[in-house]
Amino acid sequence: MSFLTVSRLAPKLLNSKNAAFLQAARNASASTTNLKDILADLIPKEQTRIKNFKQQYGKTNIGQINVDMVYGGMRGMKGLVYETSVLDPDEGIRFRGYSIPECQGLLPKAPGGEEPLPEGLFWLLITGQVPTEEQSRIFQFLSNGVCVCVCSVPQVSWVSKEWAKRAALPSHVVTMLDNFPTNLHPMSQFSAAITALNSESSFARAYSEGVHKSKYWEFVYEDSMDLIAKLPCIAAKIYRNLYREGSSIGAIDSNLDWSHNFSNMLGYNDSHDHEGGNVSAHTSHLVGSALSDPYLSFSAAMNGLAGPLHGLANQEVLVWLTALQKELGGEVSDEKMRDYIWNTLKSGRVVPGYGHAVLRKTDPRYTCQREFALKHLPNDPLFKMVAQLYKIVPNVLLEQGKAKNPWPNVDAHSGVLLQGAAAGCCCRVLLQVRDVFNIHYLRVLLQYYGMSEMNYYTVLFGVSRALGVLAQLVWSRALGFPLERPKSMSTDGLMALVGAKSG
Repeated sequence: MSFLTVSRLAPKLLNSKNAAFLQAARNASASTTNLKDILADLIPKEQTRIKNFKQQYGKTNIGQINVDMVYGGMRGMKGLVYETSVLDPDEGIRFRGYSIPECQGLLPKAPGGEEPLPEGLFWLLITGQVPTEEQSRIFQFLSNGVCVCVCSVPQVSWVSKEWAKRAALPSHVVTMLDNFPTNLHPMSQFSAAITALNSESSFARAYSEGVHKSKYWEFVYEDSMDLIAKLPCIAAKIYRNLYREGSSIGAIDSNLDWSHNFSNMLGYNDSHDHEGGNVSAHTSHLVGSALSDPYLSFSAAMNGLAGPLHGLANQEVLVWLTALQKELGGEVSDEKMRDYIWNTLKSGRVVPGYGHAVLRKTDPRYTCQREFALKHLPNDPLFKMVAQLYKIVPNVLLEQGKAKNPWPNVDAHSGVLLQGAAAGCCCRVLLQVRDVFNIHYLRVLLQYYGMSEMNYYTVLFGVSRALGVLAQLVWSRALGFPLERPKSMSTDGLMALVGAKSG
């Protein structure tokens, strides 16, 4: 029981005997472990801050829209508020103002681990605060009115236990997964199962009962926590059905963190982003603006992530690398590699994994993965090839003169780590730096063998992406963001607007 809960009971139960305990609870409120209570305290302050900002600057212009932007997929338009992450062209992704290296240094880690826990990232994303590692006191009133401290847990441990308690899948979802044909893509199964979880939506139920809109966020929070908890079970069930002959995923261990449980369910045991404007994040935001519940919103986001221009990008990198390896053989000279790259470009194709819509430097997620690979699998053939490409491709693209950004993005490296000989260690960093930071997403996946099932990779990214998009969805409802409805125009209408002749 958190301090806020204690405070509600205080008028009835306060006496001289427990006053000292209440004061202790009040002093501990800043480090309470109950995430929902912390949000209840933060949301009114943020609502007021935004209301004041809009009153003062609501009519201020923040940019111009040109015809190229309208035809170019709205690229570069400032048209979306997304609190959890921002992508800077030079610095890369920042989560609540923190860069990836800063998050690695500040966020809590598992005992003996080197990478931050997903629970710590989620806490940061949803509260804007770095979670404490110190023991936070939780208070409870006994039947005689005495207030006592019943347990002490770090905030990230509270999240781990909360997700473990919410993880069980309803039987109809398990049955559906077990009856899918084996030729149905893992992402299709993943999306369908998430949609089917809509039967459990607290928000949908509350909305149908007429809950006041000021309470929407509370039910979106409950759905989001439930969904994040259940996603590893869905993903592991799909993996086991497709690649492990339908073997059991086992049980959730409430003493383990989220990613450790996930890796255990996948069958690998060991003693493991984007801003809001990308396809999947924007999709969840858009669908959620219609007051669709988190299950429907996140399922829609996963359908976007499944596209080859988005979540499947690292798979395309692997396909290209495999073709390169097949044609050129093992170790090749820089000159032969350079010729192969030029042949790719001259045939009208691109070098997958290079270039970025926003970034104008090497993706910091790529850099993080490269540093990890240099340490843990410097002699892996695929990594050596990726490292060689890193040395050659940017110069070729600059020489070609078409690329605004010739540097590698995260997809140029992530799939290689999943297939690498040291993939068990690599998944920790891979999922730490993909998507919405995906910190150490699996405790240790495939300690000695690579995960070779490329069709499944996007499911892994989908599980981790939930941390960011669902944190934002809670805030979207808390701040009362309206239905998204941008003005669309026909080509004739656009031409008339700018004074162009239709001929």
